[in-house]
Amino acid sequence: MWLLFFIQLMVVLIFLLIGWGIVKKEAYGLISSFRSRPKEEQEELIQNGYPQRTGKLLIGTALALLVLLPLLFTPFPYAMEVQIGAMVVLLLGGFIYLSKYEIPKKRKKSYIISTSVAVVTFGFLFVIFFLGFQEAELAVKEDTFVISGVYGDQWDYENITQVELLEEMPDVLIRTNGYGMQSLSKGHFKVKGYGSSLLFIYKGHSPYLYIKTKDDNIFINSKDAQQTKDWYHQLIEQSGKVE
Repeated sequence: MWLLFFIQLMVVLIFLLIGWGIVKKEAYGLISSFRSRPKEEQEELIQNGYPQRTGKLLIGTALALLVLLPLLFTPFPYAMEVQIGAMVVLLLGGFIYLSKYEIPKKRKKSYIISTSVAVVTFGFLFVIFFLGFQEAELAVKEDTFVISGVYGDQWDYENITQVELLEEMPDVLIRTNGYGMQSLSKGHFKVKGYGSSLLFIYKGHSPYLYIKTKDDNIFINSKDAQQTKDWYHQLIEQSGKVE
């Protein structure tokens, strides 16, 4: 939690410093591609107020993120997602708006590029969050069990060495490849006492099913506690492995 807080605080400070440099110190070279433009284009952009508005956009985005930062310390489960969404909307929407202050001969192209980037970015984020928030299901087959969704796979019962139902989730130390959100952890993480592990975890929803195979440490649960318990009993029945 604190690591996420400091990372986001650093993003806020970077936006504030760059925005302040542009607005107060006229450090227009901080704006991407501004320095490489011909002198006459730079002067026209300054006359149109493009650099100043860019700086104000960065400052405004930083202040909005700063206001949302305390959400991390509330029970609200989607604080990080709201913060990311706000940043993306403000920045991409802002750059579309700034296209009206481009030089006339490049204004249409700027609208097309900024709008296209926004559409692609929103589409990409939608897919990422949609896949990330899909609930993982554990299905017991004749010789294997399967976990559905992103990072899901199939494992043979003969490779199971331990099945345990935990009331508390061990400390998750670091994400190596996956979704590490405030409300869930899905993918590859390092877990204290277990090492590299595959997680399909809704935080704050005990119990947690731990499955150890020859190759993997797997943690999975459902928002429905009874469902998690049912998975446990089904695996015990099929594999005969119990702690």
